[in-house]
Amino acid sequence: MSYKIETLISEEELKKGILRVADEINRDYKGRSVHLICIIKGGVFFMTELSKHLNMDVTMDFMSVSSYGSGTVSSGIVKIIKDLDDPIEGRDVIIVEDIIDTGNTMKYLMQLLEDRKPNSVKLCAMLDKPSRRVNDIKPDYLAFTVEDVFVVGYGLDYDQKYRNLNYIGAVVFDE
Repeated sequence: MSYKIETLISEEELKKGILRVADEINRDYKGRSVHLICIIKGGVFFMTELSKHLNMDVTMDFMSVSSYGSGTVSSGIVKIIKDLDDPIEGRDVIIVEDIIDTGNTMKYLMQLLEDRKPNSVKLCAMLDKPSRRVNDIKPDYLAFTVEDVFVVGYGLDYDQKYRNLNYIGAVVFDE
């Protein structure tokens, strides 16, 4: 199967979207600290750039969850591959995710983390694809909404490739 990658969101547009999200978080958490939980591997690029623009004390942890495997469509089964290193009880937590698609993963993850008694849990996403939503999940902080296309770049992958692109691209498959 052959395909090409077309630019969907340029590097410059990404920077502007990330700065806008950082400004919103800075406003909402002024005088407080936040604990960012990055969903790896895809969220690393976004969280790294976002955290550079936050004006408060920031701690970080990482989780690895999967519902895709090597395909392009969510399997619907959420697996925790790497859990948090530290407790989150009493902390203001922001989950940093690359993309929200069906919402299955985030619904599962939000409940899992809320059960650990943080002060608050908010969701921050680089991309949202609401046309694919099957669960009522809405990001508290969002850089961009995208149509129902398969996206790569800036942490997002196609079978572990293209994460290193400095833009968001749409994978266009040939018929």
